[in-house]
Amino acid sequence: MSATTTAVLSKVRRMIPPMLEKFHKGQLGRVAVIGGSQDYTGAPYFSAMASARLGCDLSHVICTPAAGAVIKTYSPNLMVHPLMRQSPSEPQESAESEKPTSADKIASPIIDMLARLHVLVIGPGLGRDPLMQDTVKHVICAAKDKGIPIVLDADALQLIQKDLNIVKGYTEAVLTPNVVEFDRLCKAAGVESSDSDSETQRVEALASALGGVTIIQKGKHDYISNGKITMTDDLEGGKKRSGGQGDTLTGSIATFLAWRKAYIDRLWNDPETPCLDKHEMIGLAAFGGSAVTRECSRIAFLKRGRSLQASDLTDEIHNAFMGLFGEIDDDDNSSKL
Repeated sequence: MSATTTAVLSKVRRMIPPMLEKFHKGQLGRVAVIGGSQDYTGAPYFSAMASARLGCDLSHVICTPAAGAVIKTYSPNLMVHPLMRQSPSEPQESAESEKPTSADKIASPIIDMLARLHVLVIGPGLGRDPLMQDTVKHVICAAKDKGIPIVLDADALQLIQKDLNIVKGYTEAVLTPNVVEFDRLCKAAGVESSDSDSETQRVEALASALGGVTIIQKGKHDYISNGKITMTDDLEGGKKRSGGQGDTLTGSIATFLAWRKAYIDRLWNDPETPCLDKHEMIGLAAFGGSAVTRECSRIAFLKRGRSLQASDLTDEIHNAFMGLFGEIDDDDNSSKL
């Protein structure tokens, strides 16, 4: 890796909590993934499991009843809440047709959960159902009011594309578009490109147009920008582009964002000075999630080659973390202030 990437990872490492006996359940991360519909159950699972495997304490999935019944069979380690609803159709499954049926009423119990959460991931497996999209719009607005960091991906970006004001100016938001989604967001924001643009110019322009949200432009390298500060993750990844790898990214970013809160709350002592800036740590969390995902992909591809699947990345999260950051459990330098 480049010297610049090494330097950024050293900052990311400072955000990672040591493993101390004094910590109690929930302090090191409470993350919820909102998504998962009848046809899409893998994406929210991969996102939530990435968050859990990386080290958050509590990982939730908020999905439709049809998706919830399936996701519960994937792992008993996830807390699954079948609170989302898809638009009524004929014939309807009884679980899906139960009230409430309006977006604000469906969103209400989810919004009630926000006080128990540190970070939201919105989009994996969400789909484009109008009721699902309207519901998450209500939840995003409530999360913004509470200052909760949000990671937006997949079909949540479809919602943003239609109404940029949903996240515009909310600097606690991280967007993770693929190439097609990135182009659509640029078009919606009026961000044009030319052959003379640098590799980072478009992502910087888009982040600025959205008022300082953090954007990861995924590709051969990942470019991470809030419009003012731009970082490049040049770590090598695997060569197989199977579906679901982006879900590992969203879950990983969410855990780093949860650790950011623990750092801000000073649950342990960072012996280095000055302390990390809370705004800078949004970008560092995005970089950390990108680095872990790319390292997972590299390791998994070495083992699986062309047969690599998203679940192979999930299996390599701890190995990737250890390779990048090593053990972080120095009690001497981690006493509570």
